[in-house]
Amino acid sequence: MRRRVPRWHDLGPLMKFKRPVLSPRRRRLASALTIADLRAVAKRRTPKAAFDYTDGAAEEELSLARARQAFRDVELNPAILRDVSKVDVSASPLGVRSELPFGIAPTGFTRLMQTEGEYAGAGAAQAAGIPYTLSTMGTASIEDVAATAPHGRNWFQLYMWKDRDRSMALVDRAAKAGYEALVVTVDVPVAGARRRDTRNGMTIPPTLTPRNVVDAIPRPAWWFNLLTTEPLAFASLDSWSGTVGQLLDTMFDPTVTYEDLAWIRTQWEGKLVVKGVQTVADAARLAEAGVDAIILSNHGGRQLDRAPVPFHLLPSVVSEVGDGCEVWLDTGIMSGADVVASLAHGADFTLIGRAYLYGLMAGGRPGVDRTIEILRSEIERTMRLLGVGSTAELEPGHVTQLQRLIPRR
Repeated sequence: MRRRVPRWHDLGPLMKFKRPVLSPRRRRLASALTIADLRAVAKRRTPKAAFDYTDGAAEEELSLARARQAFRDVELNPAILRDVSKVDVSASPLGVRSELPFGIAPTGFTRLMQTEGEYAGAGAAQAAGIPYTLSTMGTASIEDVAATAPHGRNWFQLYMWKDRDRSMALVDRAAKAGYEALVVTVDVPVAGARRRDTRNGMTIPPTLTPRNVVDAIPRPAWWFNLLTTEPLAFASLDSWSGTVGQLLDTMFDPTVTYEDLAWIRTQWEGKLVVKGVQTVADAARLAEAGVDAIILSNHGGRQLDRAPVPFHLLPSVVSEVGDGCEVWLDTGIMSGADVVASLAHGADFTLIGRAYLYGLMAGGRPGVDRTIEILRSEIERTMRLLGVGSTAELEPGHVTQLQRLIPRR
């Protein structure tokens, strides 16, 4: 080999300096390539009690772990030599186009995670052309969220309370504010045993203890935002000073039945969705009752530990329900590949909860935008690698569910 002294005009094309990004938020969001990366940023920036409320689940957290493991145990089966220069990643939940095959699930106490809370979620969803679901336990009012995203697909999630009049007053407000769908959550006769919250003394508003104060010292931005914006409170409730679990047990009505659901149907003229379905038999009964969609969900593992894995239930429910109503999936989705696997397995649509909150805690509204951007990119790439040009082309042959937990007969 002959060697020579390098010349600048030879080195120049090989050395391109990256333009510095002055905004710390833009830097950390740009460096986040996955939802797991956003989670890591969120954990650094959010006090433990608030982060654990989002990140945790019930009891030993087995339901959540199993739901996520189910997606890890998926084998995707690609076809080759297909034209995938363009891919259509849209879906049509409730008969209306969504630019992406997922929407934002209802989450409570969202402004506790980051002060922009529900406003960031609804605004980002509107910008992305996907649905946003406001929780009964939200910290922004029904009317304010509608005003934030006046052109968005806004849905309202209902917990049936012991005080039925107050429950239906919320439904009436949602109807008057133009909400498209009512999402009734049915897996909450009582609150799940969320041990992280109990150990952290999770209350609304946050309780200041020596441990919390020490934990907050390296996170001044969170406290600054909390103390310099509108006081944290429930937009649909009176004030509360106890723990979250105590509040939920006070509110939730363990007497709710199918007859109550039928009564709700008579009170609501829009689309009706039922969230928290965990058996084939209940799915079939709801389809016969005429609901527009059911959501297979174990509440993100936050209610019954060792609950069925929604992804495992999906093929049997789709087979049983047929065209009776739409079947959606929630719980455990942490990547675009998870969304694609769900659609191939038979889901008409999916919802994300924690993934959205990790983005919110990592960077407010831009962080939610980043969550959606990451998932969109992963969905498009996965579909191209599968040789699929649209979500409508996804079918069971694209997915093999590797078996880890097999029921003993």
